[in-house]
Amino acid sequence: MSAGLLDAAAGSAAAEAGQAGSRRPALRVAPALAGLFLLFLLLAAIAPDLLSHTDPLAIVPRDAFRPPGWAHPFGTDQSGRDIFARIVHGTRQSLLVGLGATGLAMAAAIGLGLLGGLCGRVAERAVGWLVQVMFSFPVLILALLFAASFGNGIVPLVAATGIGSAPGYARMVFGQVLSVRDAGYVEAARALGHGPLRIVRAHVLPNAMRPLVVTATMGVGHAIMWASALSFLGLGAPPPRPEWGTMLSMGRSFVANAWWLTFFPGLAIVLTMLSTTVLGRALQRRLEGRTA
Repeated sequence: MSAGLLDAAAGSAAAEAGQAGSRRPALRVAPALAGLFLLFLLLAAIAPDLLSHTDPLAIVPRDAFRPPGWAHPFGTDQSGRDIFARIVHGTRQSLLVGLGATGLAMAAAIGLGLLGGLCGRVAERAVGWLVQVMFSFPVLILALLFAASFGNGIVPLVAATGIGSAPGYARMVFGQVLSVRDAGYVEAARALGHGPLRIVRAHVLPNAMRPLVVTATMGVGHAIMWASALSFLGLGAPPPRPEWGTMLSMGRSFVANAWWLTFFPGLAIVLTMLSTTVLGRALQRRLEGRTA
């Protein structure tokens, strides 16, 4: 009887090992593919002419509404402009908006988190209340309010997306600072006579920033999505400037007859979000000490 139980346990362990082994390649391939796609986006942002020699603003009326083909891999729009060239040249603006908005949101979150966690009970309650109030508003609503107040353009778009994303980051940093400030190593640093700035720089910030780095990696894709949504609503880059959200907005009137006008810009946004999310998850596993 015991031999049978041992055989069953060995068979179960072997099956679990086989399943884990089959999962490992998938977990390794996904971050690699995501990294390759983001490298492609980085190349498109730095040197778009290496990927497309077509002028994204060139109007060719006779080529209007060309479906995807050899001459135009992603087709053309209502003015005969090449969709692939517009997506490639619009990558720089989309990445700048995503990175700029994420950086702005992180800076605001770190400032609020440190203020509320290290400046006494009054500041803690005030920041906690402010974060809760801001967090109760959807990201798009906050971004719409800001964008509608300051108009169109890249800078208002970055500011609107960053301000809209800041409450989520601030809530995370605030919670991390509250949990770190009373840790044993912080108390030991105080007992050794270390000043407040040194404690914040050496102990509080590194431990509070660790989960924020992972969230920010995934947040770049989400910031691009929110910025594209604002551009889709007419609050981003004015047409005919190549920008993914603006391209979606311009192509929605022709979606029944020219599906490629919205499909390929939307695919670029979805793949960017998916890639940043996959890399963020992989980074999270690495920081937590788990291997693929």
